[in-house]
Amino acid sequence: MFQKPLNAVAMLLLFLLLASSVQAQSGREIMQFVEDRDTGEDAVMTMRMTLVSKDGQQRLREMESFRKSKGEDTWSLIFFKEPADVRNTGFLTYDYDAEGADDDQFMYLPALRKIKRIAGSDKAGSFMGSDFNYSDMSAPDLADFEFKYLQDAEVDGSKTWVVLSTPKSTEVMEEIGYSKKAVWVRQDNHMVVRVKAWVHRSKEVKFFEFKGLEEIEGVWFARRAQASRKLGNLTLHQTLIEYNDIQLNQGLEDDLFTQRRLEKGL
Repeated sequence: MFQKPLNAVAMLLLFLLLASSVQAQSGREIMQFVEDRDTGEDAVMTMRMTLVSKDGQQRLREMESFRKSKGEDTWSLIFFKEPADVRNTGFLTYDYDAEGADDDQFMYLPALRKIKRIAGSDKAGSFMGSDFNYSDMSAPDLADFEFKYLQDAEVDGSKTWVVLSTPKSTEVMEEIGYSKKAVWVRQDNHMVVRVKAWVHRSKEVKFFEFKGLEEIEGVWFARRAQASRKLGNLTLHQTLIEYNDIQLNQGLEDDLFTQRRLEKGL
């Protein structure tokens, strides 16, 4: 006489297991949409970075950015133009798509006339004093994370999926600098428009917003990015980036994205 209740319990457990599996898969699929989004063959743009301290003091930096799709990989190069003390500082990234492949990042410091490779242990560090880590400057390896769909939400009038991204190991947390992230992905164009990131081994939380979305020659860009580092309700620091003069498909040569070219500056 206990057979039916036992079957009902078993069926309920099976249903919950399957639902959990589908939900986890859907979170992974959403992030795959982000990774597979069309970004064009190459792009050139200018960037204006504003660093805002806790007391409101601002520092401005002007940069020029180059990006090229190389098969499934992405190469990018940033040169700092202003102010004078950082002029010709360069940052080169080889963002590899292959699962398990570590991205290569190199920083050229003209004052030292030296190229520094950004080691994995340094990628949680601040990129040029901003609220973006070196790890934020390239796409994540999806195989390093567990993804869970949380809910649908609306951001600036557009429907988004909200996905929780959790590193699979402490080593990954140490490298990227975050213990977990909540990611808002627009459903129509698969752009990340908001991120809440919990800083690893800290009570601080970072908030990222990507606004002014615009489609240029079939490719979507965010014209503005903002990163804020907070402790409770206190904003410790902010970084604002504006992207201008965006030009696509310029036929950029491979030799632009080399360490030799990095040393030459603009």
